[in-house]
Amino acid sequence: MANDWLQLFPEKVKAALSRLPLTLLETVEEIRIREGRPLEINYAGKYHFVDAAGGLTLEPEEAYKPDREDSHRMLDLISNHSLYTMEEELRKGFITIPGGHRIGLAGRTVLSGGSVGHLRDIGGFNVRIAREIPGVADRLLPHLLDGSRQRVMHTLILSPPQHGKTTLLRDLARQISAGSKGGREGRRPGLKVGIVDERSEIAGSRRGIPAFDIGPRTDVLDGCPKAEGMMMMIRSLSPDVLIADEIGRPEDVEAVSEALHAGITVLAAAHGREVSELALRPGLGRLIELGMFERYVILRRSAGELSFRVLDGRKRSLPVYTGEVKGGERHA
Repeated sequence: MANDWLQLFPEKVKAALSRLPLTLLETVEEIRIREGRPLEINYAGKYHFVDAAGGLTLEPEEAYKPDREDSHRMLDLISNHSLYTMEEELRKGFITIPGGHRIGLAGRTVLSGGSVGHLRDIGGFNVRIAREIPGVADRLLPHLLDGSRQRVMHTLILSPPQHGKTTLLRDLARQISAGSKGGREGRRPGLKVGIVDERSEIAGSRRGIPAFDIGPRTDVLDGCPKAEGMMMMIRSLSPDVLIADEIGRPEDVEAVSEALHAGITVLAAAHGREVSELALRPGLGRLIELGMFERYVILRRSAGELSFRVLDGRKRSLPVYTGEVKGGERHA
């Protein structure tokens, strides 16, 4: 069902959003509900408030303002009427629902032993819409293959949030897993791909079954912490290529290093604008200093379109600047 994510919202919010033009709905990236404040959307890199009739406005006072009833109904819908079963999600501050859509939560934190135990009095929601864009990695993948086209090189993809990492990883998984039978691209064997999908965003799994096309030879560990999941993959699922999103913690870096030394290609993503910025981080900096990655991909968003730049392992730019990549990322 097209735009089935509309079913996430309480009736009055859904009614306003449903009146937006179809072409706009198909490019929506975020919907922000803040109790007592204007309903806001982000599409193609633009931000607008939405009024009750589905009109766009830049004036906060003209927008629809979700109330307490909307907040309570929203929580009921996204938790499938069982909020008490989502204790771990409330502790982390987000819920990922079937289809890979991620909902960030804002409210009052309740501390336990000095750390966040869970959230209560939730009155803020940031719904990030996941979209499958087959072919978004077409121009990039050839630059991540070695000369024989039999192996994917160790690659780190970096960008600020919402610039394209998750959608790009999803399509790379699909293409690497499926391989190529020939034609303009040339013959390329399909490889075994393992995805550690901690936030259930790359594969969008529901009850263990991916909602997105991630290729015929891909295994997914859904909802599993990245570091632990990567080690589980190495020990028991023997992937040729291991994919993980948003690495950065020391334990993530240790697991990546273990995979690299085990002869498994790592395709990972991290938040950052330049390699030099990541090199200052204690964990990732060590991997970069040791030259563990053979390719770096730097994503950019401009006027809603995605472009990329590729560096080799010595951080030298390759002559493959692509300009815009149609579709871009709606969710990273």
